[in-house]
Amino acid sequence: MLYWLTEFSDGGGAFNLFRYITFRAGAAFFTALVFGFLFGPPLINLLRKRQKYGQPIRADGPETHLATKAGTPTMGGVLILGAVLVSTLLWARLDNPYVWLVLVVTTGFGAIGFADDYAKITKNNNGGLSGKSRLAIGFTIAAVASLWASWFHPAELSLQLALPFFKNTLINLSWFFIPFAMVVIVGAANAVNLTDGLDGLAIMPVMIAAGTLGVIAYAVGRVDFTDYLEVHYVPGTGEILIFTAGLIGGGLGFLWYNAPPAAVFMGDTGSLALGGALGAIAVATKHEMVLAIVGGLFVVEALSVIVQVLYFKRTGKRVFLMAPIHHHFEKKGWAEPQIVIRFWIIALILALIGLATLKVR
Repeated sequence: MLYWLTEFSDGGGAFNLFRYITFRAGAAFFTALVFGFLFGPPLINLLRKRQKYGQPIRADGPETHLATKAGTPTMGGVLILGAVLVSTLLWARLDNPYVWLVLVVTTGFGAIGFADDYAKITKNNNGGLSGKSRLAIGFTIAAVASLWASWFHPAELSLQLALPFFKNTLINLSWFFIPFAMVVIVGAANAVNLTDGLDGLAIMPVMIAAGTLGVIAYAVGRVDFTDYLEVHYVPGTGEILIFTAGLIGGGLGFLWYNAPPAAVFMGDTGSLALGGALGAIAVATKHEMVLAIVGGLFVVEALSVIVQVLYFKRTGKRVFLMAPIHHHFEKKGWAEPQIVIRFWIIALILALIGLATLKVR
C-alpha cells in the first residue's frame, strides 16, 4: 500500500526509498515485530479468558505434557497471521499476483486451522474437524493457488518442474503439474502442523525456511541475479520477500511468548497457515523440489508419522517410541529445550544447503 507513495517522489527524497524491495522488506519485518509485541499480551489474556481449559492435551502423548502444558491457551497463530497480513498489506505492491497468491493460501489454511482449533476447544478434546474435511478444503485452496501460479508464470515455465542442481533443466508435467503443486502446498501445511508439538519447535524452523525462500524469491525475481546464478527467471516474485520478512518479524514476536514454558500455542491456526505459505512460495518461485531440502525437518517429521502408521498396521510393532519423531526423543529422555535447539540447528543446516542450490548447478 505504502509503495504508492513513490508517486510523490521525483526521483529523490524519503519516498524514493519505497521503490526498493529490500527497504520495504526491512520495514515489513519491524512492523510485524512491533505488532507482535503490542498485541501479544492482550491476545493471550483474551484467549485465556475464552479458553477455560486451554488446548486439549493428547492422552496418548508424553506423560509430562499433561502436567506442564495443560491449561495453556491455543490459537496464538492469530497473532502471527495478523502481523503478517498487516505488514504485507502495508509494504508490498498490491498489484503483484504472487503476493496475493501467498496471502490467499496463508489466510485460507489459517481459517481451516482456526475452525479446527475452535472445534477442539468447544469439545475439550482433540477431535476437531474431520481429516477428510480438512484435506478437502485444503486441496481446494491449493488447486486455486496452483492454477493461479501457472497462469502468471512465464509461458516457458508454466506447468514445468524445475530441478535443483541442474541449470536450464525443466520437466514438462503438463496439467499434472497442478495436482503436484497441490500436494506440495497441502503437504507442507500438514508437515508443519505435525512438527508443532513442543514449545518453540515449529516457529523457528518456519522462520528459517521462510527467510531462505524469501532470498530465493528475491533472486529469481531479478533478471541480473538469474543470469549470474543460471536459474529460471520468474518476474514479480521479488515482492514475496516482503511477505517472508513480515513472517519472520511476526514469528519472532510470537516466539517471545512461545518460548519454554509457552504462554500460548500457535495451534493449527498458525501451523497450517505457515506451512501452506511455505508451499505456496515454493510453487510461485518454481522451487518446489528445493522446499523438500529447505524444509527437510518438516519432511522428516511427516515421514516419521507415515512410517510409524504403515509399519504398525503391517506388523503391530512400532519403529519409533512415539511419532512424530520429536516425541521419540522425548521418550528417550531428551529434555524439551535440548530437542528444540537441536532441531533448530538441523533446520538451519538444511536451509543453507537449500540456499546453495542457487549456485551449485
